Amino acid sequence: MAFCLRQFLTPQVWKQARRGLKRPRKDARWDFHHLILVALAMTWSLGDSTPEKFEMARGIVAICRPKRRRAGQTAQGFQKALCRLPMRPLVALAGALRGRLASLLGDDLFHGGFIPLGCDGSRLECCRNDELLARMGKAGKADCSPSLWITAVVHLSTGVPWSWWVGRGNASERDHLRRLLPSLPKRALIVADAGFDGYDLAVSILKSGASFLIRMSSKSHLFVNQPTDRDQFRQGRVSYWPGRAQQAGWPPLRLRLICVRGRRRGKEPKRGADVWLLTDVAAEGMTIAQAASFYRLRWENEGLFRSYKRTLSKVHLVGRTVRAVHREAYGSLLACQLLLAQGAWALRGARDRASAVMPCSPRQVILAVRKELNAARKADRRESYRDRLARCQRERRQRTSPKQKRVWPQRTPHKPPKPPHLLTMNERQKTLLSRLNAIA
Repeated sequence: MAFCLRQFLTPQVWKQARRGLKRPRKDARWDFHHLILVALAMTWSLGDSTPEKFEMARGIVAICRPKRRRAGQTAQGFQKALCRLPMRPLVALAGALRGRLASLLGDDLFHGGFIPLGCDGSRLECCRNDELLARMGKAGKADCSPSLWITAVVHLSTGVPWSWWVGRGNASERDHLRRLLPSLPKRALIVADAGFDGYDLAVSILKSGASFLIRMSSKSHLFVNQPTDRDQFRQGRVSYWPGRAQQAGWPPLRLRLICVRGRRRGKEPKRGADVWLLTDVAAEGMTIAQAASFYRLRWENEGLFRSYKRTLSKVHLVGRTVRAVHREAYGSLLACQLLLAQGAWALRGARDRASAVMPCSPRQVILAVRKELNAARKADRRESYRDRLARCQRERRQRTSPKQKRVWPQRTPHKPPKPPHLLTMNERQKTLLSRLNAIA
């Protein structure tokens, strides 16, 4: 396991992360290496409480670094040292890990000529105390618990998280995505649902050099050259020009609208809902079938939060201060990224080059990690850690039953978005457009 981690946590990665640190005290028990490694091992370890996970993580770090100075002895000391750690080295460490992901995964990042990246957000519950209630914001009902909002960008063909942003429970995921745009690689294609529509966000994505494929809903109004029947529409050029952009004097965005017709589900006579996708990629660079496959891959983003919350048991954060909550969430997301990156790297080395990219199973990977942790404590080396990871492929079986087994009483049934409105410009809008074209 130490060999696999060194493929990602190289000396150059540690060096880049340490640039954001202040000069540490000579007598400090906790250094940066100890804090990060113990935080990672605690996320992967089993235990009913934080002290139990800390004891196991501390022992694992001592085994992996036998010639180094031992870490602290108490979970309280670890929490205090983690709260004193600035966020800048954690952000620098995540940036350096993205560079290692690009070099280790290589061509596996590309799918259909793009690097498909999905974006979505989710909330994590926090402890109910005065500080968190006052500073984390209210999201939902009046008496709900304080929460932390996480917006994550996920590589869709491998399922590995690429970057993320944390904020208050009532934060805007569109604003989070705008902040994450500098972290995206070249040839990035952002695939998102209808919650990420908007003129400002589309302009920001285009200015960053990335492309997008975003689902449209009935809230969006798109302009076409001539009246169009939505039942017969498949793809075409449209102008995205909302009223606020017209009032501000901003030009319309000439984009491409794609309609992916719903398929029949099993033996049911009714078709699924149609998916309306807006993109800046021309028809020569992306066909309708490719657009449908890209949006179908967006489910990997939902799978990440399922793995993070359920497989790694991060539904509820245990930190009792704002600093503790942010560092706990960031450290656990780093652990989730390293966990899935190890699985993707091992499968890349085991599979045939001609075969397609197969995402790893997060549950199988965490089981392999915990088995390796127990083997390290018991000195059992019957099978290498990388061989275990190479077998952690996701199950690909033909599903004959629905994924939902029962109807949850407190969950609202999902309703697919309705199609956008296809309009034609009136005389005032045509005059304004002519004036803008003359100025340009």
